[in-house]
Amino acid sequence: MTEVRMARPGDEPEIVAMIRELAEFEHALDQCTVTESQITAALFGDKPVGSCHLVEIDGEAAAVALWFRTFSTWDGVAGIYLEDLFVRDKFRRRGLARTLLATLAKECVDNGYTRLAWEVLDWNVNAIALYDAVGGKQMSEWINYRVSGPELDALAAEA
Repeated sequence: MTEVRMARPGDEPEIVAMIRELAEFEHALDQCTVTESQITAALFGDKPVGSCHLVEIDGEAAAVALWFRTFSTWDGVAGIYLEDLFVRDKFRRRGLARTLLATLAKECVDNGYTRLAWEVLDWNVNAIALYDAVGGKQMSEWINYRVSGPELDALAAEA
């Protein structure tokens, strides 16, 4: 049986394992330092900063979507940013990624949110094909930026 559900306390080991599997798939496992306690705090702590849906097949964790709310100043309402979407190898090609995207789209519609956004690596052609198929639009006019590590510290020191 396939079940899509919100993550709950106790799911942290599987969530972290799938995050690490995603990092390995993206050739960046050495950059992945997340811990179970960080996931506990982020999802279930006093001030949660993210949410997570899991797909289980016959009780086994098969896929994960980690996301958080955003805010559109232009629309004046919240949206969802999908940080990670991952389906374990043996469960691929069963529509689970699309199911998770549909679940997040429903979360948006049910709550009056106007956007579901995410990023994808340019070499992940299977994911890009899925995102095109569900009506996703590439935002080619936007350039993504990130400040982290020493650059983040240096910028913060200017405040």
